[in-house]
Amino acid sequence: MKLGNTFKIAFLALRRNKMRTLLTALGMIIGVAAVITMDGIGNGAKAQIRAQISSLGERLINVYAGNFSAGGVRTGWFGASTLTVEDTMAILREIPSVVAASPEVRSNGQLIAGNANWFTTELIGEAESFFDIRQWPFARGTAFSDEHVRRADKVAVIGATIARELFGDEDPVGQTMRIRNVPFVIVGVLVPKGLNMYGQDPDDLVVVPYTTAMKRLFGRTFLTSILVEVATESDLGPAEAQIISLLRQRHNIIPPKEDDFRVRNQEDVVRMATESTNVMTALLGATALVSLLVGGIGIMNIMLVSVTERTREIGIRIAVGARSRDILLQFLIEAATLSSTGGILGVILGIAMAKLMSVHQGWPSLVSIESIAVAFLFSTAVGIFFGFYPARKASQLDPIEALRYE
Repeated sequence: MKLGNTFKIAFLALRRNKMRTLLTALGMIIGVAAVITMDGIGNGAKAQIRAQISSLGERLINVYAGNFSAGGVRTGWFGASTLTVEDTMAILREIPSVVAASPEVRSNGQLIAGNANWFTTELIGEAESFFDIRQWPFARGTAFSDEHVRRADKVAVIGATIARELFGDEDPVGQTMRIRNVPFVIVGVLVPKGLNMYGQDPDDLVVVPYTTAMKRLFGRTFLTSILVEVATESDLGPAEAQIISLLRQRHNIIPPKEDDFRVRNQEDVVRMATESTNVMTALLGATALVSLLVGGIGIMNIMLVSVTERTREIGIRIAVGARSRDILLQFLIEAATLSSTGGILGVILGIAMAKLMSVHQGWPSLVSIESIAVAFLFSTAVGIFFGFYPARKASQLDPIEALRYE
């Protein structure tokens, strides 16, 4: 009953100064809303990055041609010319968890169809398994076949951007275009994916059989990279280690000799892509937490003013039997009420702001239950922490001096 009366007195004191109470809580509202909004945008950005990387295919390992040193000169990534089709076949044959692999050769080139032309930055040679590995469906037509690959046929699959730029509203399937002045028949058009997180256009690509690319377009016998798919996500790490061991053996690489290839699995790509997002989210979150601390200082300031204004009231309460802990509890309840109310309103405002930015700015947002709970609990804790000093000051007032206070 006594605790109930303490709560009642605390709420009545806050209601007496509604505007001051609202303005004091406003700092906490803004701080919590900022935390929720920044966390929602950061989580949304990370989810978008993961979704875009997953759209490239799941359970993937990429083997790239690596460094090459000759005469003291280092050429960097893709400088080595040691990856071969036989390496791809060995990976498929000797590593049990690998379910598919595609040799890759990459370049760019001029495309011509009728009176239209287009320069693509993604002209790649692949095996017929590429489209299944990348989980990339077709809008029209089909993929080229294993028979096309074996015969090095001049057939091509194009992205939506190429189809639009060269053929407009016409159906490209069955039509002929020239790649580096070599005629190719288009057998399929891929479903568009849209711009990726780096602003690049994955639909601006042409895929041809790797045998055709090596013999008829690029005139090379080595690969740029190898695309590998494993059975499960748990196989990524072990399979990566096995691929490294196998290629070192095949390329006669003995430490301290440097590898002439690089291996990256899907989790590595996700981790590297989200690092910058994590840093930005942490910085924005730290800024938002500063807002919460400022709100807490505002609560302490107003509570000190309230103690000064209500000194005579405190003296009367002590004189009629209130103990120091009752006074302390009353002011702590007032501080906690201010901060928790601000926290609740801040959570609502933060969710609304995150959704609003997602709708109007096109930024993804994903507000987590954990961030809501942490923001609310932290705001309440800040209010109690900064309200403790004024509450303690009020509880230690001398009743005689308090009753004399005007």
